[in-house]
Amino acid sequence: MTALMVVLGVTVFLILYIIIIYNRLVKLKNRFKNAFAQIDVQLRRRYDLIPNLVETAKGYLKHEKETLENVIAARNQALSAMKQASASPDDAGAVKALMGAEATLGGALLHFNALNEAYPELKADQTIAQLSEELASTENRVGFARQAYNDEVMVYNTQRETFPDTMFTGMMGFKEAALFEVKNPEVKERVNVSF
Repeated sequence: MTALMVVLGVTVFLILYIIIIYNRLVKLKNRFKNAFAQIDVQLRRRYDLIPNLVETAKGYLKHEKETLENVIAARNQALSAMKQASASPDDAGAVKALMGAEATLGGALLHFNALNEAYPELKADQTIAQLSEELASTENRVGFARQAYNDEVMVYNTQRETFPDTMFTGMMGFKEAALFEVKNPEVKERVNVSF
């Protein structure tokens, strides 16, 4: 009878411990999903600003049509990837596809900014200056949101890989989450400013 009570006690303890592990992982997963929602808000703002910026620049850059089309195409690709990642932020493949699309958009925006510097009348336009400032501000917000997301993903991934949680995470369907990293080497390069 005592052995049966011990076995029953151990079984109840094990079930309760698995429930605690599951609930903790759900909480952490929801936190990184919420952090991704903050990235989503900022990226949507950014994607809304880009067409306005390109449309305003069209009057000045009639012979630079290809660059403007590349920016819009990259923006549309990134918007599509962002919608898929937003639908399932715990899908590492969708987040990685968004990172790739963001790298392409970052490269296209770098080329656009180079044009902005090459054409003084474009740079002097009040609307372009305002839109560029809003875009730069949004880029900073995206960076902060991305850092918050990466912090939450790191906590989640660490917890799911920690013993004894790692014994149950696969069975419970808790997959590794992907960090949101900038993959465009041009974006990561340090900007040199000389006077």
